[in-house]
Amino acid sequence: MAQLGTLYLVPNTLGDDARTEQLPWVLPAETIAQAAKLKYWIVEDAKTARALLKAVDSVSPLACTIQEMQMSEWRGVARNAKYGDAVKPADLLKPLLTGNDMGLMSEAGVPGVADPGAELVLAAHQLGARVKPLVGPSSILLGLMASGLNGQHFAFQGYLPQENQERSVKLKQLEAESRKLQQTQIWIETPYRNTAMLMACINSLAPQTLLCLGVDLTLTSEMITTLSIADWRKRYPNEAACAPLQNRPTVFLLLA
Repeated sequence: MAQLGTLYLVPNTLGDDARTEQLPWVLPAETIAQAAKLKYWIVEDAKTARALLKAVDSVSPLACTIQEMQMSEWRGVARNAKYGDAVKPADLLKPLLTGNDMGLMSEAGVPGVADPGAELVLAAHQLGARVKPLVGPSSILLGLMASGLNGQHFAFQGYLPQENQERSVKLKQLEAESRKLQQTQIWIETPYRNTAMLMACINSLAPQTLLCLGVDLTLTSEMITTLSIADWRKRYPNEAACAPLQNRPTVFLLLA
């Protein structure tokens, strides 16, 4: 029986602008070199993956052309079913069984964290294959590092409800849990809903609660700010004032 290949977890840049310029800043040389060696890929979006690999090629030449690579898309079990794709995680990992190494690439940041990759990683473990995480940027950890909030006790909540009342209720629940446990609560939002989320925080949370926004992390436009809700209210008194935050990838962190 052939020795199983290794599943490499390959981070992506956090922003899609000027990837070539970003690479030396956000990905170690070893990560870039390993990504350049891989022919078999599982990615969330092939267009994004090709853009990163094109940037990688400018730093470390690819072992084969992008056209020669075998690239499968995976959006997670639920979303794949929505797209009518009944493929199972183990089916996508078949190259590992013949000794070929594979790359699992995130749409942004690191695979398996706020990203539909965990099912594939678990399937690789179940096959007995080696799983190798490569170093790269995680907006969640970068935001926590820079927030000044509790980095010893924290929880990541993913996405909060979109409907206004449900979102407000959830924010108050997270605030109460944070206060009780002294736990930093972390979540993300689709960028075009940033202003709605910030206004929900301003209107739902207690004045003394601390809120950090990590915006455009690792990019030249990066902005990281921690203020009390009372001070956020002064800075952004209405949704129109929040306009500069709209459509920019943002991590939200709360400590009551």
